[in-house]
Amino acid sequence: MKRTFLMLIFASAVFNCAAQKINETKTDVKAGTDAAQPFLFSLNTLTAENPRWNIHYSGSYGERTNGQFGYDGLGQQFGVKGYLGSRFTLYATAAIGFANAGGITSAQQAEVIRDLVGGKGIAGFRLGAGLGLSRDWSNIGSAISRITASFDRTNWRMAGNLRFEKAFDKTRDKLDFITSFGYQHRVSNVLYIGVEALGQDLEGLWEKDEAEGGAKVMLGPSINLEPNHSKLSFSISGGPVFYATRSQVIPSEAIREIGSVASGNGYTIRALVNFNLHR
Repeated sequence: MKRTFLMLIFASAVFNCAAQKINETKTDVKAGTDAAQPFLFSLNTLTAENPRWNIHYSGSYGERTNGQFGYDGLGQQFGVKGYLGSRFTLYATAAIGFANAGGITSAQQAEVIRDLVGGKGIAGFRLGAGLGLSRDWSNIGSAISRITASFDRTNWRMAGNLRFEKAFDKTRDKLDFITSFGYQHRVSNVLYIGVEALGQDLEGLWEKDEAEGGAKVMLGPSINLEPNHSKLSFSISGGPVFYATRSQVIPSEAIREIGSVASGNGYTIRALVNFNLHR
């Protein structure tokens, strides 16, 4: 039921944009992309040409998986993203998890990222680095560092992240590694279609007792809708979740985009609605 409700919301947005496409003319075609958050699993930085402040809501659903994001149940996240000037981007989220078996938990995180290469305009290559803090579902704090890379053109865009996390708890891994990549191609003035991939807890490739149950991978399609003259934009992505390696440790409650596959293969689907405060 929850999954059906999530899909109906996104389907209504698709029909709205399809109707809008009929009325498009060549003079309406955008010169470039200004999406605040086109990807679900890769974070992109903002520039002075982007929408400066945005709030978003995202929901995720998964089956045969554990953990608050990408798990058996519904996860919800509220976030804010804004351009601070001087090539700095602020990104902060508060997440709430509702398990099928009952119970509610929450987690928060905040990061500040600066573009070190590019970042003065939307088009072209940008490379950034940032720091942040988080509090996970079990009330354990962590230090975050992230490297971001993106390349934007008129008809396509790509973005990738490498995230490092150090939990302030001796039972956790010494350092967690998470990487992601996304590519989207413009198929109309308002619609982008592509693919996203996520590698989570990659330290499990060389650590047999990895604290989140092992290295996990997800690969699936990615869709982004940017209606003309609208404050809203929409994204959806998801796919199969499977282990690259397994450890015998009971997974921790660290903040993760996809959870641990309980048995065999699982899947997750995630949708996001972004509201631009300045359009």
